[in-house]
Amino acid sequence: MADEPTTDVAATRDWRDTVFLPKTAFPMKAGLPQKEPQILARWQAEDLYARVRESRAGRSKFILHDGPPYANGDMHIGHALNHILKDMVVRTQTLLGKDAPYVPGWDCHGLPIEWKVEEQYRKKKRNKDEVPAAEFRAECRAYAQHWVDVQREQLKRLGIGGNWDKPYLTMDPEAEATIVSELMKFAASGQLYRGAKPVMWSPVEKTALAEAEIEYEDVTSTQIDVAFEIVESPIPELVGAHAVIWTTTPWTIPVNQAIAYGEDVDYVLLEGDGGKRFLVADALDTAFGTRVADQIGETSVFKQVWEGKGSELAGTIVRHPMHQLGGFFATPRPLIPGHHVTTDAGTGLVHMAPDHGEEDFEVCKAHGINPVFAVEGDGKYRADWPWLGGQGSVINPKFNAPEGPICSDLRDAGALLSAGDFRHSYPHSWRSKARVIYRCTPQWFVPMDQAGEGGTLRDKALAELDRVRFTPEKGRNRIGSMVQDRPDWVLSRQRAWGVPITLFVDRKSGQYLVDAEVNARIVAAIREGGVDAWTADGAAARFLGEGRNPDDYEQVTDILDVWFDSGCTHVFTLESGRWPELRWPADLYLEGSDQHRGWFQSSLLESCGTRDRAPYDAVLTHGFTMDPKGMKMSKSLGNTVDPIKVMEVNGADIIRLWALSVDYTEDHRIGDEILKGVADGYRKLRNTFRYLLGALDGFSDEERVDMAEMPELERYMLSALAMLDTELRRAATEYDFNAYTRALTDFCNNDLSAFFFDIRKDSLYCDAADDLKRRSYRTVLDILFQALVRYAAPVLVFTAEEVWGTRYPDAGSVHLLEWPEVGEWQDRRLAEIWTGYRTLREQVTAEIEPMRREKAVGSSLEVRIALGFPDEADRPMLSADELAELFIVSEVVLDTGHVVAGPAVVAQRVAYDKCNRCWRLLPEVEANAGLCARCEEVVGE
Repeated sequence: MADEPTTDVAATRDWRDTVFLPKTAFPMKAGLPQKEPQILARWQAEDLYARVRESRAGRSKFILHDGPPYANGDMHIGHALNHILKDMVVRTQTLLGKDAPYVPGWDCHGLPIEWKVEEQYRKKKRNKDEVPAAEFRAECRAYAQHWVDVQREQLKRLGIGGNWDKPYLTMDPEAEATIVSELMKFAASGQLYRGAKPVMWSPVEKTALAEAEIEYEDVTSTQIDVAFEIVESPIPELVGAHAVIWTTTPWTIPVNQAIAYGEDVDYVLLEGDGGKRFLVADALDTAFGTRVADQIGETSVFKQVWEGKGSELAGTIVRHPMHQLGGFFATPRPLIPGHHVTTDAGTGLVHMAPDHGEEDFEVCKAHGINPVFAVEGDGKYRADWPWLGGQGSVINPKFNAPEGPICSDLRDAGALLSAGDFRHSYPHSWRSKARVIYRCTPQWFVPMDQAGEGGTLRDKALAELDRVRFTPEKGRNRIGSMVQDRPDWVLSRQRAWGVPITLFVDRKSGQYLVDAEVNARIVAAIREGGVDAWTADGAAARFLGEGRNPDDYEQVTDILDVWFDSGCTHVFTLESGRWPELRWPADLYLEGSDQHRGWFQSSLLESCGTRDRAPYDAVLTHGFTMDPKGMKMSKSLGNTVDPIKVMEVNGADIIRLWALSVDYTEDHRIGDEILKGVADGYRKLRNTFRYLLGALDGFSDEERVDMAEMPELERYMLSALAMLDTELRRAATEYDFNAYTRALTDFCNNDLSAFFFDIRKDSLYCDAADDLKRRSYRTVLDILFQALVRYAAPVLVFTAEEVWGTRYPDAGSVHLLEWPEVGEWQDRRLAEIWTGYRTLREQVTAEIEPMRREKAVGSSLEVRIALGFPDEADRPMLSADELAELFIVSEVVLDTGHVVAGPAVVAQRVAYDKCNRCWRLLPEVEANAGLCARCEEVVGE
């Protein structure tokens, strides 16, 4: 030990040069918007994705198959959340040592792109129908490719790792040929038929729509009560009376063909003051009377002149209110039993238009009543229709209004009993936002309940859903109920931009052609020339080959439902061999909860129909992102959050931390204040790494200490790390990313910054470089660094790379590393003991805090703590000096024999002098002329 310093020197010297302060080039200010693009450029230059693939070659595979977003606009916050979750899955599985490739993809066909191109046409006053189909499709293809390129760069900017140079696109000729090939499998196995059924139809877009393309909005419709004169009935009292129907779709009255009753419903015949008689359900007579009182000149009080069960109405005949038009309208309308008739609203009698309702169609079909196809694709009645021919559109509220043509004609005929507003939920196209209708048209269907080998398609799909793992589990019931209740799958669309239904139908028999050689020629042609090959000049003759006359066959011109396209993506990505890193089936599909009725379901049905199993082993669904008030985001409301702008201001890692902090299984929120909170949490994580980097400056293996030699606090922290490791492994395996991120941040903030770092900073700064405690601390810090930078890498992809590169500038990317090897460090007994110490530390802090507030002390180092315990067995195992370090106080005095049940804590200000080097207030400082004994020894050495 060096000679004792003189009083003057010790009291006046600046000892900062003897203190081992942390040193690092890692800045506190992140500057993510500037740094992240630089890191991203380096990854691209180094082809990091390929290097990761090489590092995991031969390992067990984990395949997440990317659900294709539509290529028709900028990335929005939903895209960001979805792809960050996917990236988290891929990165955590890669970190766990698996080969987890990621091939992104886009859905490029169908109405979303076609509608946008048509909008451009309308702005230029061009008619799409006057443009050659091949030219129009080329514009759709160019439009889709543009947005693929835009979205690709935006998603890359989020730090999403993947095979961006070779994504899959449904508009690639290879993909189109595969989709056609899959369709032909359904045709060859007899799982395809053409039939006329009511389907969701958009008069604006002039095509059938799938349920997944529908959204529901509240609208105000016109409700009407219409009287149908009874001309024949086994019940004499009914003849000459009127059966009353109620509907909110007046436009369906021109295609009415029957009236349905409930067999078990009680009906009454009501007679008003003027002698008019009306047949309605007994349970609805009061509501009926209220609606019609002011409009038919009758009081709202009726007397009952007959009552009976609906089953008694069999054989009753009515005539259409517009029967005077003759033809279709002169045909008598029967009353028929309908299982769907209720007394929830209306009159208990339901007017039946088999063209425009699923139940109407089925019930009428059972009674030999067929559709008449009166409404055209644009929503107008066909030109030759006797009533309102060429008029419409039927979805126009003015057309259906009380003063519109339908109600006016019914009023003139004496059949309109009431007309008023009715607020209800109504289906709309999610693209055009226009109302849709049920419309019966010839379409191509895949039957859900056709018996086959292994059962029906519905049976196979439901059996697979029982096998598949769902996160969250409630997703199983949701998609299961949809599959259980769904009608046959409508495959056809009446549009131009998509994969054609490549079938030839025999004009005589009505059967489609199944011929392997014809199919092979079609697939080869589309693989070579894309979808235009189907309608090229002379294509039919070439496909059919010698021996068949093209005039004998109808070449189908419909295109496939875009959901069939996306339902086939598992085939041309996972099975095709174009991406050798992939394999079929996928371990996981991950999308928003709306895909239970969309991509999850179409993929399930396509695969079960061709392979008898689901293309995935697990399904993960996330909720939707709402604004800070929990409202749905809408441009019209101005409450959207643009992830691109957020990245420009805060950086991608902030969005990633937000996405992985929310409970994605439910709807969740984002907004400026929420992002500020996330940014604050990020700064704390960043400062944790900054401290580690600074504290480990100059650390080498020669300084390392074996765990057995370490103080108890260090061994406790290694046990805590092992417990964290277990929790993070569980969370990664179970896709519990909210728990993963919370556990990581809580450990950094609570266990490290507010506890371990706080306690040991004095040892780090002021102990001798070769002191065992200091060396142990730095050894544990190195272990923590190696683990935490790996744990954080899937969440903060850019920051973790910066952290790793700061310490190891020549060691390559952090994303090539694997999950840390944490030893068998868990010690539950030690954890229990230190949980008690931490509780005691909180009690001590609570005693000191009032002294701080009252400015009695400026620092806890100015405090002495007296601890009293009931008996010796309750005393801590730590020494008084160790407890003083734990509490960060000047000294601790231990006493026993107190009568209190637990430890008694008394805080007092000490009058000792402050050490000029470590700032602790200790009794020996005065005698040592300004230094404590520890610091005197260290500086002497």
